[in-house]
Amino acid sequence: MRAFWFLAIVGVLGSGLLLWLGSWQLQRLAWKNAVLAELETSIAADPVALPQTPDETRDKYRAVAATGEILAGEIHVWTAGKTGAGYRVISPFNSKTLGPILVDRGFIPSAAKQDTRPLGPVTLVGNLHWPDEQSGFTPDADLTGNVWYARDVATMAAALNTQPVLIVLRQTPPGHDAIQPIPLTATGIPNDHLQYAITWFSLAAIWAGMTFYFLRRAGFKPKGSN
Repeated sequence: MRAFWFLAIVGVLGSGLLLWLGSWQLQRLAWKNAVLAELETSIAADPVALPQTPDETRDKYRAVAATGEILAGEIHVWTAGKTGAGYRVISPFNSKTLGPILVDRGFIPSAAKQDTRPLGPVTLVGNLHWPDEQSGFTPDADLTGNVWYARDVATMAAALNTQPVLIVLRQTPPGHDAIQPIPLTATGIPNDHLQYAITWFSLAAIWAGMTFYFLRRAGFKPKGSN
């Protein structure tokens, strides 16, 4: 009889905890969807002038327009995706309001690595960004071959002698058609809460099923009853 009640209590508590975790993940899903919708709105907003003191927490994804001059010097960041294998081109940009900052001009195929790209006066439209792409598995940059494997704003700014501020272009400036912008989106931001919720609910069902099975083996009725 004691075994029966012990299994019953463990079964109810375990199933309840797993169901609560699944419900909590559904709440997190609703929160994350709202955050992503807000980010998409921010990314697609009408561009404003560069803030005087850009802040990563406050200004990440902010749509901006900036006038200035693209300077000589490039960092090539290896990338592969729908556009194929190639590089993101990161250049120094001397903005009229902030001075030298970074601009992610977009994608070039590997074959165009040594091509000459246009410099000089231009107005840029894009979004401020501080990517978090570094991990313990990211290879070190090949500085001799100018092949980088992540966009680390501080490191790139030090290499190109700019401020640690990056604009990711969302449209091609006139005369720069050889470089294809890779605009920011919220698509690549992880949102796995639905999968987590399904996992917890599945575990709750399994736990309840196993509890039912062991209770049957232990006997639903006290010993000696008909």
